[in-house]
Parts: sequence; structure tokens; C-alpha cells
Amino acid sequence: MPGAYANVVFYLLVVGAGVSVALQQVLNTNLRMELGSPWWAGFVSYFIGTIVMLAAVMASGQPWLSAAMVTRTSWISWAGGLFGAIFIGTAILMVPRLGAATVLALVVVGQMIGSLVFDHYGLLGIPQHSASPLRFAGAVLLVLGVMLIRR
Repeated sequence: MPGAYANVVFYLLVVGAGVSVALQQVLNTNLRMELGSPWWAGFVSYFIGTIVMLAAVMASGQPWLSAAMVTRTSWISWAGGLFGAIFIGTAILMVPRLGAATVLALVVVGQMIGSLVFDHYGLLGIPQHSASPLRFAGAVLLVLGVMLIRR
């Protein structure tokens, strides 16, 4: 039974992370309006996030980033920040136009489509999980959900 309880806690933690993404987009949109610039709002968001992650590294007691750690990485792994910036910038620009619910619903659809492809082909070193009709049905339902939210 402890395993089942842990899964519920893990699921709730991930749901909470999803709520934080929605809150982040609303706060970034507010910051954009207050600063008068989507680019400065995105920069501030990343800067604060960088400070928080640095504090987490320091609190964890893990070693500082070293040249040996960097040489073990592939060049594509460093692109995560680029795609994060695309996400933040797009959301900052689109939330005022489309609304937070529509933007985040579309983001989830994009994440689901991308995830199905990455899983199916085992891209970028992740374990392969074949796409099934049921998984495709879930993606279709997400698209239908976006249509309902947009109305």
C-alpha cells in the first residue's frame, strides 16, 4: 500500500507543477504589461528561475558544474534552454491574445503530440513506448478539449 500512496503523491506533485505553469504564464503576462516588453519579461522569468535553481544546487550539496561534467554531455542536451525560451516567449505573446486556458491547452496538445512521437521512436535516448490506438485516442481527446475550451 505505501507504493500506491506514493504514486498518488507523485501524481499530485505533477498536477501542482502543471498549476504552477499556468500561474507562471499569467504572472509573465502581467510582467510583460508592467515592463512594456515581452523580452524583458522572459528574461526576468529566466533570471529568477536561474537564481532558484542555483539555490537548489547549493542546498542539495551536489558538486559544482565542472569541465568533466560538461564534456560528458551532448551538444543537443544544451538546447533545452532554447526550447524553454521559445515556450516562455510564445506564451507571453499569446496569453493576452488567446487566454491562458487556450494557450496552455494548445501547449498540452503540442506536448502530447511530441511525446507520442518521441516515445514511439525512442528519440534522444528515451525508452521506446509504441504508440497505440488508445494513446492516439487520448491525443484526439486533448484536441477536442482545446476546441471546447476555445469556445
